[in-house]
Amino acid sequence: MKTEKIRTRTVRQSLPHHCLQALKPWFKLAAIAAVIAALGICSVLRAQPSGSEISDITGDYEFLQPYNTLAILQEDTMLKGYIDVLQGQSESDAILSYPIVNGDRKGDRVEFTTRRIHEMYYHFSGTVRRGSGKKPGEPDYLELVGELQTIQNNSVTNQQTVERRQVVFKSKGKR
Repeated sequence: MKTEKIRTRTVRQSLPHHCLQALKPWFKLAAIAAVIAALGICSVLRAQPSGSEISDITGDYEFLQPYNTLAILQEDTMLKGYIDVLQGQSESDAILSYPIVNGDRKGDRVEFTTRRIHEMYYHFSGTVRRGSGKKPGEPDYLELVGELQTIQNNSVTNQQTVERRQVVFKSKGKR
């Protein structure tokens, strides 16, 4: 009987060791699969650049309506351009063009202000990010996301009203 007890203990004690030895190849395969999956996720994340990795935001963007245009030219960190706004039938000018008089970009931050026309101007402050377009030149490749202020000055009362709204300006793409 003593012999049977000793054998039983020996088998029980060595069983976990044998199981671990048998599972070692599976652990190695699982570790390799985890590393491959992590590398795949990293490559997907690198494929879509953040705003600071977008080198140039030059292009045309939809401005509030599809027929209005925000045109931006980036030179280093300085932004130039204009906003073309189609006027209603009651206005004398068919299209008002608001030149960007002060604009700059630092990393993914974008900010610009237009010149005042008919006692009104625009100020945008936000960020640049990748849109749903797959490659440069496609519609919605870039998006400008942030707050647009429409500032109106009353020349009679000398009062200023500011309308604030959250906007997303999508790039129109190359035609």
